[in-house]
Amino acid sequence: MNAGQKRKMGSGIYLIIDPSMDEKVLLNKLDICLNERLAAVQIWDNFKDTQDITTLICKICDLCHAKNVPVLINNQWGLLNKTDLDGIHFDIIPEDYEEIKAGVNKSFISGLTCNNDLSWVEWANRNNLDYISFCSVFPSQTANSCEIVHFNTIQKASKHYDLPIYLAGGITANNLGQLKGLNFKGIAVVSGIMGATNPSESINNYLKELNKK
Repeated sequence: MNAGQKRKMGSGIYLIIDPSMDEKVLLNKLDICLNERLAAVQIWDNFKDTQDITTLICKICDLCHAKNVPVLINNQWGLLNKTDLDGIHFDIIPEDYEEIKAGVNKSFISGLTCNNDLSWVEWANRNNLDYISFCSVFPSQTANSCEIVHFNTIQKASKHYDLPIYLAGGITANNLGQLKGLNFKGIAVVSGIMGATNPSESINNYLKELNKK
């Protein structure tokens, strides 16, 4: 890959991983997941106080980049300059986005979690972000800080803006069929895959349902 060139996010499964998991278990499950097709990997900013954060991120990037899968960090944009991270995912609109762009020494992928307030989608579009993620489409323990997003909000966003859309929050292989008719590029999954005994089988169950969309 050429220097300065951004990796591209794909369609399908946008995997979110929790760095507070036991490192050996985390890296082993991630390695298994990377045998399947992933759109991207996002590292949730849930680090333990005792962790060597940059070393862990480097290990995650090494695994993902071997399969050309981009790795994003949740909120902590300063880590882009210290590691091989490909991008940043914001949970809220950053007030200093222009300063952030100026402070990062490479091209990077940027995304934003959106809700029912379409002004957030408008902000992401105006600032040329690479994608948006709607959360939460279903009730979820891991997305309990998100409001439930109405399907008509997602439909309006896809109709009026060209931003790639990912959906997050409470999505399982069993309820994925309820998303038929919505225009989205992929789904963000946390515990449904990383909490599974067989993450590879879980990914394939999701992909099987996505292919019916």
